[in-house]
Amino acid sequence: MTFPYEEFDVSDVHTYALKSRHSKARFSDFARPYAPGTGVPGLLDSLPNILASADFVEVVKTLKRTREAEDGIVWGLGAHIVKTGLSPVIIDLMERGFVSAIATNGAGMIHDFEVAIAGATSEEVDESLDSGQFGMADETGRVLNEEIAKGVTNGLGIGQAVGDYLLNLHPPFEQVSIFANAARLNIPVTVHVAVGTDVIHMHPAASGEALGEGSLRDFYYFVSSVSRLANGVYLNCGSAVLLPEVFLKAVSLVRNRGVSLENLTTVNLDFLRQYRPQANVVRRPTSASGRGISLVGHHEILVPLLAAALVESVT
Repeated sequence: MTFPYEEFDVSDVHTYALKSRHSKARFSDFARPYAPGTGVPGLLDSLPNILASADFVEVVKTLKRTREAEDGIVWGLGAHIVKTGLSPVIIDLMERGFVSAIATNGAGMIHDFEVAIAGATSEEVDESLDSGQFGMADETGRVLNEEIAKGVTNGLGIGQAVGDYLLNLHPPFEQVSIFANAARLNIPVTVHVAVGTDVIHMHPAASGEALGEGSLRDFYYFVSSVSRLANGVYLNCGSAVLLPEVFLKAVSLVRNRGVSLENLTTVNLDFLRQYRPQANVVRRPTSASGRGISLVGHHEILVPLLAAALVESVT
């Protein structure tokens, strides 16, 4: 059967009054021009109460409220946070009470160590890979592996071992070391290692026994921090795979022990949305209670803006 060319009759369609409809974009939520001289608070007030800007303001309010209530705020930091020069911003938030604990990966530890002792990090991989020199800085491989092994022997996790070492060493750029300042402020730092992913694993001083035991110990420290996040906040900044997976397992283990983590807020900050952060940080842990928020933007812009808003909110 074939259909004819026949126009559909729209002469008697049903309509309604525009004002009777629920509309998602309303004038009351529109942006306002920025008022000169009003600073960061004025900027926040000028944002539209729509989509990402509304989420950003909600994150600021939630972090402020969490700090005031002395509930937990745990930061998961990918190495990109250090490489983009944000350590001073994170350390300032640590000083101001916006950080209860920090989790990072092996690369985050390596970049922090190199910045602390040399004031620089992040080599040109393309230039050094062909010659076999990629990742072969002596101090990075030798000292970190030695201190990890010593710390683990003394019952420490990797994060605590490296933090204590840097704090006692007082390296030239200690003021911008997240690990050293966390040790000074007694803020737990945990390092979650995937063996073979970090340059220090290529060095002869690397110990699989120390790396494995230390990282597992740090995982249990991290689980302990996550267990305190009822009414708290977990932020994943720049880790696409490892930390979202570690966080999901921590949530499962905590709930296995009967801790519900009610009213947990999770936030993912990155320059694009990826599967594991969206699933393992934003959606799954908060599906029964709480809220997950995704903020998309470059860390070197988004994190300082968030920090400035937090600082202004408590001053």
